[in-house]
Amino acid sequence: MSRINSQDWRSVARVIEHTLLRPEATPQQIRQLCAEAREYGFGVAMVNACYVDLVRQCLEGSETRVGTVIGFPLGATLTNVKVLEAAETIRLGAQEVDMVINVGELKGGNRDFVLSDIRAVAEAAHAKNALLKVIIETILLSEDEKRVACELSERAGADFVKTSTGFLGGVATVGDVALMRRTVKIGVKASGGIRSAADAKAMIEAGADRLGTSGGVKIIREMRGETA
Repeated sequence: MSRINSQDWRSVARVIEHTLLRPEATPQQIRQLCAEAREYGFGVAMVNACYVDLVRQCLEGSETRVGTVIGFPLGATLTNVKVLEAAETIRLGAQEVDMVINVGELKGGNRDFVLSDIRAVAEAAHAKNALLKVIIETILLSEDEKRVACELSERAGADFVKTSTGFLGGVATVGDVALMRRTVKIGVKASGGIRSAADAKAMIEAGADRLGTSGGVKIIREMRGETA
């Protein structure tokens, strides 16, 4: 992955995944998300599966990609359900899918299960030329478990590893991003608690290639020297 200029707002905007995953998000709010993605040049609009088709329509003709989440936010869904969810959302227009690992199986030491769970979704995504990002949910893992989760994700064919869902109290930390960057050669996505230009720069400088945040507009306006 080429390094990002953390001082250049256009470069940062392209790696921001403008995110709205709240369960109460309305279609009107999703349309607003897409309008902001177009205006600020964000790389991805990340939404729940039910809004993928709407986002595809709203972003038609733009450079912003359509992203969604799989097995979200717990990761405890059956593997075949994750595969079906990935395949169906890609059919509807998703170009990137972020799946949550089965955290319990990882912590239980069942590495073969975790590997096969990720690999099945990776194969479904890649068959349709979509990217797969694997959410390891760092808040629930020890340092060793974080390394193992990253290594298994890379072995399974994932394109990125990602810190957090943001739904279980965990946020991206510089330490976790740096650990992930040292562990894998694939992409690293920092997600959760990135709310300011300083946060974004710190994550990029620690090794993040993507930033998942609902605060993208604020971040870019700060970088451009604009008042809130």
